[in-house]
Amino acid sequence: MSLAVIVLAAGLGTRMKSETPKVLHPLLGKPIINHVLDAVTPLNPAKTIVVVNPQGETVRTALAGRNITFAVQKKMKGTGDAVRAAARFLRTYSGTVLIVNGDTPLLAAESLRRFVKLHAVRRESVSLLSFLADPPHEYGRILRKDGQVVGIVENRDATAEQLPIREVNSGVYAMKSEALALLKRIRINVSKGEYYLTDIVSIAVRQGLKVGAHLIGSAGEYAGINTREDLCAAGLSLRRSIASGWMLNGVTIMDRDSVFIDPAAQIGRDTIIYPGVHIEGKTVVGDHCVIYPNCRISNCTIGNAVTIKDSTVMEDAVISDHASVGPFAHIRPATLIGEKAKIGNFVEIKKSHIGTGSKASHLSYIGDAEVGAGVNIGAGTITCNYDGLNKHATVIEDGVFIGSDTQLVAPVTVGKGAYVGAGSTITKDVPPLALGLSRTSQINIEGWVPRHAPRNRRKKGR
Repeated sequence: MSLAVIVLAAGLGTRMKSETPKVLHPLLGKPIINHVLDAVTPLNPAKTIVVVNPQGETVRTALAGRNITFAVQKKMKGTGDAVRAAARFLRTYSGTVLIVNGDTPLLAAESLRRFVKLHAVRRESVSLLSFLADPPHEYGRILRKDGQVVGIVENRDATAEQLPIREVNSGVYAMKSEALALLKRIRINVSKGEYYLTDIVSIAVRQGLKVGAHLIGSAGEYAGINTREDLCAAGLSLRRSIASGWMLNGVTIMDRDSVFIDPAAQIGRDTIIYPGVHIEGKTVVGDHCVIYPNCRISNCTIGNAVTIKDSTVMEDAVISDHASVGPFAHIRPATLIGEKAKIGNFVEIKKSHIGTGSKASHLSYIGDAEVGAGVNIGAGTITCNYDGLNKHATVIEDGVFIGSDTQLVAPVTVGKGAYVGAGSTITKDVPPLALGLSRTSQINIEGWVPRHAPRNRRKKGR
């Protein structure tokens, strides 16, 4: 069965009160419209048409790289007019046309697949996807006579008798390509100055065509985004669904409503996730990990039995099995933390390889460095990797001990098994098994304080 998809994305979204087009507002790491497109893509449409308004260049740019045809709705005259704009690109097309709204990010591919299949099996000219909603609500009511669909009435136009109807329109339609000709018969709604796509149902009925409405899914799946509050509610719904899925697969999540897990992320069994954790992008987390509160992990690969302590930020990094990171650590892109390594509080690592069992327990910066196995890096150590023009590498070989408050001025190598004394500034290579020092001799001047300290300081000290 051939399928074409029309995505209606020309709305101005004035209630969002934003310069950003409504369909481009981010939701769980990607624009609203991308969620919609990701729902229709598994149906393998032969053609996907996105309807934009004349100022829709930002939407075109955001969707660059996708196999999409863009149609422009020149004037905002309603959904019927928007579909007309898309229909111009389907004049020679023969098959099923699926119409969805670009602001409904909770659409499920499986629901759409069932709907399109029912449309085809029942040989309907026009089908609409419906669901049950409890009044009061703003959805269009499905009108039936003797069980058969005869039309849709918008909420604003519904009579007192029609308002209690529970079966409502989701805004998702399927129709034979020949039925697109009915768009020309839609008349403008005088009160709104718009062409309602919903009117195509009653027009098809009057033409003697077969029309059906299919109850699939629930209200939440078809909720549109019109306000920032709607956006927040959709995000919460998605996060809950994703978190619930991982819990069913053996992941412990302490507070489902406070975690953010990207749909593309993967999490292993018996991993424990505390509140406030953000797992973004294509992050992969292994088995038996513990991620403590308020961590943000983006596009990382994390091995098994890794501990990530509170308020740690990690981006585009690899953390090997049994390593420990944090609290308050910053692991920047192109970093690899070796097995059983320990990266402690207030340590920042950038574009570096930390070897097996090595430790940087606190208050250090390691950038553009190759750190071997079994290395101990003392508190306050800095790799001075930038000379104002270029970045340079630091090499710390296996078994090295770096004393606290050391500056390693790159390019520099500390040989295997060497020691660097605390407080040193190392500008030359340290040979293996050597002690590197750069201290001046300590001088104590007896009786200096009484002679030189300020008078008020001497008084405070009494």
